[in-house]
Amino acid sequence: MRVESLRRYPVKSMLGESVDSLFVDEGGAEGDRRLALIDTETGHVASAKQARLWRGLLKCTASADTGRVRIELPDGTNLVSDDPVVDDTLSRLLGRTVRLVRQRPAGATLERPDPEKLLEFGLDASDAEVGGRILEIAQATPGDSFTDEAPLHAITTATLDHIGVEALRYRPNLVIATPPGYPPYGESDWIGRELVAGEARLRALSSTSRCVVPTLEHGPLPRAPQALRTPAAENRWDTGGHGPQPCAGAYLEVLSAGVIRVGDPVTLGP
Repeated sequence: MRVESLRRYPVKSMLGESVDSLFVDEGGAEGDRRLALIDTETGHVASAKQARLWRGLLKCTASADTGRVRIELPDGTNLVSDDPVVDDTLSRLLGRTVRLVRQRPAGATLERPDPEKLLEFGLDASDAEVGGRILEIAQATPGDSFTDEAPLHAITTATLDHIGVEALRYRPNLVIATPPGYPPYGESDWIGRELVAGEARLRALSSTSRCVVPTLEHGPLPRAPQALRTPAAENRWDTGGHGPQPCAGAYLEVLSAGVIRVGDPVTLGP
């Protein structure tokens, strides 16, 4: 196996950027999910998981630029994260009052509609009020980043090719190229095992449960219902005590910090 591509997402739920190398440590990838929007009405972190409110974030692109984060809006407008008008501009775009923050509040939460109900009623239900859970984020990530759960997320080309979707829909940090014949969803066999990628030593914590986000429009990409429906039919795991969930990819923790580069070999321990 080898690293096919590396990605980071400077603002949670916005489109991110591909990079040639990433420094990773226990807090995750440098520059990844270090900013997020807070809904001032509810106090929740804005996440496209609640597509009814926040799907517009997936039409914005964030990139890291010498310590600042640059945000490109759907109309081509460019902002920087410390621009005094950034909160007002994003609030107008999203139709809700938001604040862009750098430090994760203690006990930060987001809304996650039940993917089973979305599947049951049809994925167009992502535009309606569908019940779900309020989740505390980043419980396995030290520091201030706004990861969903763990410091890093990886997915294999075998899984992506099988489902037939683009990697960016699942928002991984590492896309790992696998040899011919490697099974889709093979990441589920990594749990508890160590991986070495470039200079970094990692350990797989759990399979990555999927929500509605991969099915939504991502920039110019149209909806892709199979991004949730296929793993829901083929690969379910109980990752957090809520029963079997559709899964694709794996969450990772960082045991030894280091730089990972595109093309680096990836080895899996016993």
